[in-house]
Amino acid sequence: MSIFDKIGNRKVCATTPQVRSNHHFDVLNSFPTSVYQPEIYRKLRESIPVIDTAIYKLVRLTGGFSVKSNNEKNQAQLDDFVKNINTGVAGRGLQQFIDLYFEQLLTYGTAAGEIITDGYNIDSLYNVPIRDISLKRNPKNFNEILVCKPDAFDGTPVPFQELVMYSTLNSEPGSLVGNSILKSLPFVSSILMKIYDSIGQNWERAGNLRFAVTYNPGSDVLDRAYAKERAQQIANEWASAMESGSVKDFVAIGDVQIKVIGADNQILNSEIPVRQMLEQIVAKLSIPPFMLGLSWSTTERMSSQQADALTTEIEAYRRILTPVIEKICSLYLRFLGNSSGVSVIWDEVTLQDSVELAKANLYNAQAQSLISGGESDD
Repeated sequence: MSIFDKIGNRKVCATTPQVRSNHHFDVLNSFPTSVYQPEIYRKLRESIPVIDTAIYKLVRLTGGFSVKSNNEKNQAQLDDFVKNINTGVAGRGLQQFIDLYFEQLLTYGTAAGEIITDGYNIDSLYNVPIRDISLKRNPKNFNEILVCKPDAFDGTPVPFQELVMYSTLNSEPGSLVGNSILKSLPFVSSILMKIYDSIGQNWERAGNLRFAVTYNPGSDVLDRAYAKERAQQIANEWASAMESGSVKDFVAIGDVQIKVIGADNQILNSEIPVRQMLEQIVAKLSIPPFMLGLSWSTTERMSSQQADALTTEIEAYRRILTPVIEKICSLYLRFLGNSSGVSVIWDEVTLQDSVELAKANLYNAQAQSLISGGESDD
């Protein structure tokens, strides 16, 4: 029996993405229930390399997974589906789809995906651009959220809601959309970019020197009478001497002074303010600084407390992604006539050094042995 016989006796089929939109997204255009404008967060990733690196690090640290069917009848087919499902230009495999889905979730606070079917099987998975959707509550069911196309006045729900997935991160009460991991960083990042921009301008001036050539005519009447002509002659000779690709001497008669413009100014020390801004960014991203290439201490390494905190973050992200994986794989099995559920098994998070982990296991075993020995003596 087809899976669609169980969904209101109607056939659900979407051979092309339902939520694809050809409209030009205007960063100033927003809908009352649409997701937050993605342009700001995308620009943050483009402007601050540390932010972009941290998001990719979190995606990779979340790790891989395997999916087990509660009924082993179709396990081999499920494994092949997880490995080879088409994800469009992104490549193949459910892992690839989830990585892009999670990256979108971190960046924008809301991620969307769609299952594309041919009516008989799952054809591919589609990562929906966040600008192509809006969300609203079903007026007939308060607990049901509808994924819509962002039309001019009100979003039009896509026809097959069963094939669309969306997730939110750190949602506020009553809100339909999530909050990006970068939510509180635009202000801090703007200060950092101003510092970088000023550094660039200062070094542009320092690297491409500008000179002030001053001619002071003497007290002689003849010098004063021809001061303008001599100043022009000095300017021409100085320009000729400074032409690129040639080295020439500059010879002048009279009181001529040459100074580098801005040489007396002191360039501000940017190390402390830049580090303060980066500390705020790193604290928000929950990544140890040395993993982002920030060596603030020569002996810096990940402590057990940092590893535990980062592991907790990763497990929280996995709890958000697991229902998406389960929905996709369960629907695939139902297409095969298998209504059993699935279990997502994530790879173990390993952040500590192997040597330190082995020592910890040894100490735990020794402690357990001492406890067991004490109980047997009693």
